Amino acid sequence: MDAKARITELKGIGEKTAKLFHKVEIETVGDLLRYYPRDYEDYKEPVAISDCKAGELCSLRACLAGNITVKKVRNLTILNFVVKDAGGQVFMTYFNMPYVKNILKRGLFYIFRGVVHQKNGRLVMEQAKIFRPEEYFKLTGILQPRYSLTAGLTNHAVSKAVKQALSLYEFPPDYLPEWVKREAGLADYGKAVEYIHFPPDREHMLSARGRLAFDEFFLFLLMLRKCREHNEVLENKTPMPDDAQVMRLLGLLPYELTGAQRKVWGEIRADLQGEKVMNRLVQGDVGSGKTILAFLSLLLCVSNGYQGALMAPTEVLAAQHYESMTAMTEAYGLPFRPALLTGSMTAKEKRRIYEGILCGTVNVVIGTHALIQERVEYRNLALVITDEQHRFGVRQRERLAGKGENVHVMVMSATPIPRTLAIILYGDLDLSVVDELPADRLPVKNCVVGTEYREKAYRFITKEVEAGRQVYVICPMVEEGELEGVENVTSYTEKLRSVLPPEIRLACLHGQMRPADKNRVMEEYAAHAVDVLVSTTVIEVGINVPNATVMMIENAERFGLAQLHQLRGRVGRGEHQSYCIFINGSGKPQAFDRLDILNHSNDGFYIAEEDLKLRGPGDLFGIRQSGLMDFKIGDIYQDADLLRKAQGCVARLLEEDADLERPEHKELSEYVGQALGEVDFRTI
Repeated sequence: MDAKARITELKGIGEKTAKLFHKVEIETVGDLLRYYPRDYEDYKEPVAISDCKAGELCSLRACLAGNITVKKVRNLTILNFVVKDAGGQVFMTYFNMPYVKNILKRGLFYIFRGVVHQKNGRLVMEQAKIFRPEEYFKLTGILQPRYSLTAGLTNHAVSKAVKQALSLYEFPPDYLPEWVKREAGLADYGKAVEYIHFPPDREHMLSARGRLAFDEFFLFLLMLRKCREHNEVLENKTPMPDDAQVMRLLGLLPYELTGAQRKVWGEIRADLQGEKVMNRLVQGDVGSGKTILAFLSLLLCVSNGYQGALMAPTEVLAAQHYESMTAMTEAYGLPFRPALLTGSMTAKEKRRIYEGILCGTVNVVIGTHALIQERVEYRNLALVITDEQHRFGVRQRERLAGKGENVHVMVMSATPIPRTLAIILYGDLDLSVVDELPADRLPVKNCVVGTEYREKAYRFITKEVEAGRQVYVICPMVEEGELEGVENVTSYTEKLRSVLPPEIRLACLHGQMRPADKNRVMEEYAAHAVDVLVSTTVIEVGINVPNATVMMIENAERFGLAQLHQLRGRVGRGEHQSYCIFINGSGKPQAFDRLDILNHSNDGFYIAEEDLKLRGPGDLFGIRQSGLMDFKIGDIYQDADLLRKAQGCVARLLEEDADLERPEHKELSEYVGQALGEVDFRTI
């Protein structure tokens, strides 16, 4: 069986089950093997209640003491009871799980697995998993893979399919040259794939993860180097001399550019007027004013008779950019003729916009991935701007630039990446940093608290909503059962419905929703048809609501500091004072110490540098910069040393064999060609 075999060729996966796998982008056996676990469950020996520590995940062998009480609060059914062992007792709570009452029998011992908290002087466990002792002891001592799921797709189904695929799949020869594996201390690729799914122990899992993360970095950096070499020789065929329209707009704006904005604008202008094509990354903290720099660049472009394109990661953000440009055009009489192009438009709407782009009546196109579809033909595209570029990847950026001849590329990112890593990751781009916030920005007020603060936080949320403001609540997980002791969007939304006043309008948002539903919820929130949005990190980019003043992040200890700073950037965008509440669900002192950095600084670059210092190989799957640079398993903070090793190996490889023509690089050359969509490596 090869990597391109459809998953329906595996036993037990018919068309109906295959559709569930397709929802998580698993179409082939290769996709399945690359669908790495999100986490692992380590079933340790049960501990006595007297030995368990608040904030830690543990398993207790205990029996039911007394009666199970059931009460209803609106849509919520709450079960409470006490379990005991020889040394103590724990107060148990379950939400919307009435069947628990039928599972437990008095006098019998069960294993309860969950996170223990200290509340009002007693130990409490919420939503603990319940096992019969014989079931539990079969699992002890083994790392059990946990996969990201969708409704209807179980962890058991994914695990079973992966096991079968591994038994049938023949791994081709390892594509990494022996000297690279030796220099970086890497495991064999086939063994790494096997052990990332089913590790015999933690050591094997760490070795497997290291190999797969290295591969991601190595291939990414290899492609970057080739892109850079290609771009360095591109002549600027569309020079853009200064135009009166730009000077006029700068004079009409109701504010002055900051010193940092003026400096970066000077660098952009020099690129657009220079001998070589621009390839520049504009990195700036949330609210530092990158959008006006993008609009000034596009204004210089259209004033010189060319077309420009601005690509955003979500339809909502694209629409907001379009509305801002339209309003500015009307207010200041600018020569923009913008059009919005997104995937959800009707075929008729798209055709009309395609015609406008081709004949030149549209001079700025703002949109999502729809901008790089084959049907889109530009008349004279000269400038491409991508917003939050790490959401796209290098190939998509290249495809958009390829819509014109020697097109200028500008990339904007609010993701605060330490400069040392940014130089590696954006190796094909010149770097500009907007490191100054406008003077009128009110800094966000922060607090880092434990779970006992929740009730006070709910009262504060109610007060802000009653004052006409809006709120975000972030949870790490989508639905219940994904990880013990970690809040999920689905249950949390129901919990909030029961504790907040009924007139407060709630909605939930997560990445497993259909794109149309996600856009609808974000649009309703932006239009203030929703007061409190309970979401996963999908709101990290792509929504701008100046009226939102509170951000509450549950299980903040499970996120990287730089990502928490990104999330915090969703508030503090308007005239009102904004607040960010980081809830440490673990209760651990070291988690409080780490989160306290956010308490004392709103500077994203300082926070990113601190995150880099604090993170170590022990922080495996719990703390991760979700989706950064689209790496599936690598994390630039946790794996910074691996990233540097990959950079060194790529440099040596290209120095010794730039076109990968040596016999020992044959497998690598073929693999890279396939990874880049059958592109000839030497033509990139």
